[in-house]
Amino acid sequence: MVEFKHKLPAMKIDGVHYNGTYNNRELGFPSILTTTDPKLGLFLHGLRTNIYADRSLVFVDGRILMTDKNWIRDHVHVMKAMRHWEYDLKSFLNFIIETQRADGQYYEMLKQLDDRHWSFVGEDCRVFYPEDNLALVRLELEADIEYLVVEGAVYLYKTTGDDDWLQWALPRLEKGIDYVTSDPKRWDAQRGLVKRAFTVDTWDFTPRPDGDVNRRIEDDTPMSIMHGDNSGVYQAMRLLAWLNRRLGNEDRAAQWESRAGELRKNIFRFLWNGCFFIHQLHLNHEGLDDREEERLSLSNTYDINRGLTDTQQSRSIIAEYIARRGRTQCFSEWFTVDPPYEKFLIYPKGRYINGAISPFTAGELAKAAFNNGYEEYGWDIVQRFMQLWERDGTVYFLYDTDSAPQPQNGPSAWGAAAMISAVDEGLAGITDLGVNYDEIAFAPRFPVTCYTELRYLTGYEVSKTLVDVRYILTDEGMRYDVLSPARRIRAHILLPKGRSFKRLLINGREAAFETETVGQSRYVNAQTPADGRVSFILE
Repeated sequence: MVEFKHKLPAMKIDGVHYNGTYNNRELGFPSILTTTDPKLGLFLHGLRTNIYADRSLVFVDGRILMTDKNWIRDHVHVMKAMRHWEYDLKSFLNFIIETQRADGQYYEMLKQLDDRHWSFVGEDCRVFYPEDNLALVRLELEADIEYLVVEGAVYLYKTTGDDDWLQWALPRLEKGIDYVTSDPKRWDAQRGLVKRAFTVDTWDFTPRPDGDVNRRIEDDTPMSIMHGDNSGVYQAMRLLAWLNRRLGNEDRAAQWESRAGELRKNIFRFLWNGCFFIHQLHLNHEGLDDREEERLSLSNTYDINRGLTDTQQSRSIIAEYIARRGRTQCFSEWFTVDPPYEKFLIYPKGRYINGAISPFTAGELAKAAFNNGYEEYGWDIVQRFMQLWERDGTVYFLYDTDSAPQPQNGPSAWGAAAMISAVDEGLAGITDLGVNYDEIAFAPRFPVTCYTELRYLTGYEVSKTLVDVRYILTDEGMRYDVLSPARRIRAHILLPKGRSFKRLLINGREAAFETETVGQSRYVNAQTPADGRVSFILE
C-alpha cells in the first residue's frame, strides 16, 4: 500500500525547515506545499500578489465597480485566475452587460475624460458620465469583446451556480454573439468568419499613420480576418450551448453547437496552413509584407485552450513553438508575433506587441503543452518563467528579446493569470466541469516535476469551495487523495515515465481503468462517483 510519509503543512520535514515559509504565507487559492522546497508555492503566491496589485475600484453613476484594470478584456483574462479568490466578480461584468448597445455591441473600458480614448471613436461607441469625469468607450476596431464577456460570465457562474442570474444574463450574452456574427463591420459573410481592422493579433491599433488616435472602422479601414477572434467566438458558442443546457434549453444548445461546428469548418478552411493558424487573412488590402502565412501569433496558444484544435492539431502548433525556440535569437519562444513586422505603426520589430516576448503566451503555451502530451515542455516553461520572476521579483507585461523588461506599461496581471491557470488546470490538472466543482476532470501531471510528495489546493473562496489534492510517488506506486465537492470525477492520470502499474485502487477497491497514449505520454483513465474524499492508488 502506498502511504503518505509526511503531513503538510509542517514546520519541519525530516528535521529540516525547508518545505514552506514560516507562517505558510504561500497558502491561498491556488497553492502548493511540498516536502522539499517552497519555490513553486512562493511563485504562485508572487503571481497572486501581482494580480492583487492591479485590483482597483471605479466609481461611476453612483456605483462601485471592482476591476482588475478598467478594460473588460484585461478583467476577463485575469478572471481566469482571480475567480479563485476574488469576492466581487460581478460588479464590473454586470455593468458591461447592462450597458450593452441595442444592437448587441458591448462597450469595453471606463477611462477619464482627459484620457481622450473617447475621441478615438465615433459618438455611437462612447457614453459620457460627466459628473464622474469618465467615458464608457468601445474601440470600434476591437473584435474580441463580445466573446470575452461570455467567457467572463461563465467564470462567474461557475463560482455561484446562480441560475436566476444566468436567466437574466444569457439572452444578453447570446445577443452579443449574434451581433458579432452578423453586423457587416464585424462579419465577413462570404467566408463566414469574424473580421477586424488590420492589427497585430488581438491588439487595438492599425499601422496607418493615424493608427494611434483613430480606432474607428471606416470605409477605407484595412480589414483582415484573425484566427484568435474566431476561436474566441467558437468557444463562446460552445459555452452558450453549455449555459443553455444548465437551464434545460436543449434545442437552443443544439443550435449553438451547430453554429460552432460551421464556424470551425470555416476557420480551418481559410486560416490553417497545415501546421498552425496564419496571422491575418487580408480582405481589402495587401498588408505590410508577404509573410502572414508563416507569421506565428500569440492567439495560436489561445486557439488550443479554447478547444478549437484536436490533439494532433494542438501538438502541431506546440511543435512549431518548440522548433522556433531552437532557431530563434530571442531568449524564449513566447512571441507576440514571429516574425515581427519591420515596423508596425511606431513600433520597430521586437518592440511592444510587434515581436516582444509575452508572459501570457508563456502561460497559455504551458497549459496547452500539459494538456496535449508535452508535459515536460509545459513544466520547462513554468520553470523558465519562475526564473524570470525570481530575478525581477514581479511579472512584467512584456520582455525584450534579451529578457529585459520592456518599459511600455501594460496588464502584467494578464500574464500572471495565464501562468496560474497553466499550473492549476495544466500541471495540477483540475478543471471544474460543472459549478463549484460539483463535477471535475482530474488530470494531474506532477510526475514531470522534481516533487514526489506534495499537497495542492484550489477552489473558490467566495463560495467556500475547496479541492484538496495530496500526492505521493514512491518505488511501490503512486497515490492521489482528492477531497472535493464533486459528485463525479473523470480521472486522467499521467504515469511516470518508464513506470508501469498493474492495478488501480479507488477507495481501496480494485477498479477498471483504460490506458491512453497522448504523444509519448501514458495516462490511466477512470471515472468514479465521488462523495467527499476519493483515493486513487496505482500499484
